[in-house]
Amino acid sequence: MTKKENGNKDQRMALLIDGDNAQPSLIAKMLTEAGKYGAVTIKRIYGDWTTPEMKSWKESLNNHAFQPIQQFRYTVGKNATDSALIIDAMDILHGRLVDGFAIVSSDSDYTRLATRIRENGTFVMGIGEQKTPKAFVNACDIFIYTENIAPKDSKSTSKSSNNRKKEKTKDSVLMDLLKEAYEMVVQEDGWTHLGSLGKALLQLDPGFDPRSYGFRQLSQLIEAFPKYFQLKRMDDVGPSSVYVKLIE
Repeated sequence: MTKKENGNKDQRMALLIDGDNAQPSLIAKMLTEAGKYGAVTIKRIYGDWTTPEMKSWKESLNNHAFQPIQQFRYTVGKNATDSALIIDAMDILHGRLVDGFAIVSSDSDYTRLATRIRENGTFVMGIGEQKTPKAFVNACDIFIYTENIAPKDSKSTSKSSNNRKKEKTKDSVLMDLLKEAYEMVVQEDGWTHLGSLGKALLQLDPGFDPRSYGFRQLSQLIEAFPKYFQLKRMDDVGPSSVYVKLIE
């Protein structure tokens, strides 16, 4: 499965969760994100279910029909969950049981697994926190940060000067990324299709998500920078015909 097949319900997805490195409260959101790329037919959560830390998952298991996979910790302080998940993923891959994988973890140990799945020509998405090592993020076709799907805190907080500096730096990095992606797909007339720009952004950074910058859609993000980009909508062709041009 490729990124072009986003939303194809004929595709089958395996959602594999590292219970030691994921949040039970986001399980419904994880299903939604994986469901954008196909029907989730395999749902498994891995961990040592004899430990108190895994108790918070039990209600989620019943509500969402996940299969718990037991993996004992043979060494204190050592996470054995990754080996069980990796073995199962390879069995699923070689059995051709699904068309894509969603691996939920912020652990870099799954980097090689994601790479191997993609080498097979199979789609793989990652779901984890923003602290996830870049190696794992880049090994996936697409990576969803849990901070972007977690419920927003309704309490307003005042921004310090340090926070403003961080936001300026974030905007600068974003602009460099947008320009680099634009150069990859720009046509001779200076315009590029918004969808092509989105694919280029994911090639450069699989963790790119407009929600990381406070926007639900890429078009809204681009419109927030009118000094740098111009948008053109071709309503007579179709609702999805949106084009972008960099303002020199």
